[in-house]
Amino acid sequence: MRKIHVIGIGAGDPDQLTLQAVRALRSTDVFFVLDKGEVKSDLTRLRHDMLDAHVPQGTYRVVEARDPERDRSAGGSAYSPAVGDWRSARAGIYERLITDELGPDETGAFLVWGDPALYDSTLGILEEVLRKGAVTFAYDVIPGISSVSALVARHRTGLNRVARPVQITTGRRLAEGFPEGVDDVVVMLDAHQTFRQYADQDIDIYWGAYIGTPDEILASGPIAEAAPRIERLRAEARERKGWIMDTYLLRRNPERDPDHT
Repeated sequence: MRKIHVIGIGAGDPDQLTLQAVRALRSTDVFFVLDKGEVKSDLTRLRHDMLDAHVPQGTYRVVEARDPERDRSAGGSAYSPAVGDWRSARAGIYERLITDELGPDETGAFLVWGDPALYDSTLGILEEVLRKGAVTFAYDVIPGISSVSALVARHRTGLNRVARPVQITTGRRLAEGFPEGVDDVVVMLDAHQTFRQYADQDIDIYWGAYIGTPDEILASGPIAEAAPRIERLRAEARERKGWIMDTYLLRRNPERDPDHT
């Protein structure tokens, strides 16, 4: 039977590959890479650099396909259907790649940024391919260092505080309000810098972009003070590279906020 590795490759630093990930890389015959276009070509190049560093030449082949475009203008009730359409389009590509490019006894792999279990669609898409029944395969999952773990490590802080919960959410959800009963919130997928709406509260931000890559940018401090600097850094980076991936931790300080309950 065909086999698939879903390999978490970390937030961008090649040194973040685990020994388990390296073993999986070296047992792979075919690597499937989705090309996101010229603007994000450095993401594809980083994947190739990891293979060059850890896998003997001539022992594998790379098959690339163009990643389908997602309707990023869809909002409100149209957001989930738009994401569903995009995932189905990806499922069709995965099905074709596995069927046409992977032999019956070969092992393929998808290299996933960060950790495959955290805000990534690969596992759900593979399950959709299996449900369709056109091709069968077994797959395993190799965990990776997520941008969340890398972010707090780079800022030399913890993800949570003693006896307190932490929540991971999206910018879209944060815009609806700060989660109740939680003082530490990690925000991913925020294209609108939603943290700005909390600049009047006693909240610290730990922000990072392109974490683990040579282009890494970090900033931290009370939101009221750090927000203008982050906005400027973010705008400059996006102008320079054409895209940006950032993550941040918001840490509310209830002991300094007399109105907090």
